[in-house]
Amino acid sequence: MKEAVHIGPNPSSEPGLQELVGRVALGDEEAFAAVYDAVAGPVLGVVRAVLRDQAQSEEVAQEVLVEVWRTAPRYRPDRGTAINWILTLSHRRAIDRVRSVEAAAARDHKAALLDRTPEFDEVTEQVEARLEREQVRRCLRTLTEIQRQAVTLAYYRGLTYRQVAEALSLPLGTVKTRLRDGLIRMRDCLGVTA
Repeated sequence: MKEAVHIGPNPSSEPGLQELVGRVALGDEEAFAAVYDAVAGPVLGVVRAVLRDQAQSEEVAQEVLVEVWRTAPRYRPDRGTAINWILTLSHRRAIDRVRSVEAAAARDHKAALLDRTPEFDEVTEQVEARLEREQVRRCLRTLTEIQRQAVTLAYYRGLTYRQVAEALSLPLGTVKTRLRDGLIRMRDCLGVTA
């Protein structure tokens, strides 16, 4: 039967903690219970100092103590005391949680920005549309009066050639010719290639 080692209130001054961690490395559950009791407070203190959130601190402290159980065989007494090893694990795990939370917040922020970003630039679209309208108006002013009236009635009011001819009191052939000539001039003015 294994002899229990008692750890007092200050685990860093007790040489027994190192021995307990050695026993935990061999799977000794009683030794782990003693290690747990000895270091749970200091572990929570280190974690809380980094996280500043009680609920997360408790969760991370539990993770650290589970890690102590799992990784006890890796503890090397020649590299430092058992309490320093455990508190270093605590600090690292707390920093990992901070980074994880910050990364998640950054991802959420980025996703929120993507949700709000329009699929096209509304201001650019409005400016381009206004410039195109102004250019069309300028080109319409270069047409003869009959050409401008025919184009306006046919393309802006949606009238057929026959309806344009009736509205302008002109023969249908004349309207077709004026529309064709007017559209050619508009195309040239707007710089549209055929």
